Amino acid sequence: MSGFQRLKVDGFRRLCGVDCELRPLTVMIGANGGGKTSVLEVMSLLAASAQGKLNEALRDLGGITAVLTAGRSQMSFSVSSGASRYDLSISPSGIGYEIDAEGLEGFELPHVNQLVYETALAQAEKRGPAEQFRQRLASSVYYHTLDVRPRSPVRLPQPIRPAGLPGANGEDLFTCLYEMREADPDRFDAIQDALRAAFPGFDKLTLPPVAAGALAMIWRDRNFPNGFYTHQLSEGALRFLWLVTLLRSAALPDVTLLDEPEVSLHPELLAILADLLREASQRSQIIVATHSDRLVRFLNPNEVMVADLTDDGLAKLTWADSLDLDRWLTEYTLDQVWSMGRLGGRA
Repeated sequence: MSGFQRLKVDGFRRLCGVDCELRPLTVMIGANGGGKTSVLEVMSLLAASAQGKLNEALRDLGGITAVLTAGRSQMSFSVSSGASRYDLSISPSGIGYEIDAEGLEGFELPHVNQLVYETALAQAEKRGPAEQFRQRLASSVYYHTLDVRPRSPVRLPQPIRPAGLPGANGEDLFTCLYEMREADPDRFDAIQDALRAAFPGFDKLTLPPVAAGALAMIWRDRNFPNGFYTHQLSEGALRFLWLVTLLRSAALPDVTLLDEPEVSLHPELLAILADLLREASQRSQIIVATHSDRLVRFLNPNEVMVADLTDDGLAKLTWADSLDLDRWLTEYTLDQVWSMGRLGGRA
C-alpha cells in the first residue's frame, strides 16, 4: 500500500508552519481546537483539488476567508508520496480566490486556463506517472460520524446498485454487504465474526428484498427470533456495523479519513475497532481524529500523533513515539500516560 509520507500546511485555520510525517495508520489525539479535524479537512481539500472540485470544497468550508489563518494573506499545502511532492498555494481574490503557485515535483504540469478556480493537476492530460499521483490524491475520502437519525439512509430500505463501499451516509450499506456475501464470502464472514465478538447475542445478518429493486437488512439475534430491522437498532450497533463494513471492504480508497469513529461505541468495542483500523491500514492509509482515551489504550505510540497548541494558539503535531515514554509505559497504558499529561494534547 503506497500512501503519503509527509504533509506541510501553512495558513489553514490553526495549521501554520506545520510539517508532519504521515504513516499507514495515523491516529490524532488532543483537545478540541487542536487542529486534528483541520488535518482531515486539508487532506480532503487536496483530494478535491485533484478531482477538479477545489472551488466546491472551499465553498462548503465557507469560502477561503473562513479557513485562512487570521493575519495571513495566503495558504499553502505540500503533500509527498515517494519521490513525488505536490505543492499548492492559494490566496483570496475579490469574492473568490486565485491559485498563486502549483507544482508536482518531477513532472511538468500544463498551463491551463479553462477553469480558473481549479488546479492544473486536475486539468492535466490523464496519463503517465503524474496521473497516477493525481488518482492517489483524488481517492482520499473523508468520513464524518454516521448519521443514524430515524429517517437517515442507513435506517431505510436501500436501492440495489453496485457498491464496493457502504457510503459516507450508509446509503449503500445493504448492497455492499450483499455484494460481499455473494462475491467475497470470507470477507462477509469476517464482518459477522467481528459483530459476534462485539455483541454476544448476535447470530447473523440477512438481506431480504422488500420491494422491486430494494433491500432491507435484518440483524439476527439468538435471543430474539424475529431479529431487528435497522430502524430498530441502537446507534452504537449501527455505527459499529457501518465501520466494520467500511474497514473490511476490499474497495477502500487509497486514503481513508475518519473523524471520531468512536462516537456511540461502548468502550469494550474500542479494542476491536483498533484492530480493524490496524488491519485496514495495510490496504489503505488511515488517518483518524479521536477524543477517546480508551481507544488510545489499544494503540501503539508509533500509531498516535498528539495535537497541541503553542503559546500563540497555533497547532503543533508530535508523534508519540518521538517522546521519552519508555519509563512511563513500563507501568502505565498509553491512555493513562495521556491522562497524566505526559503526552500533551490535553485541554
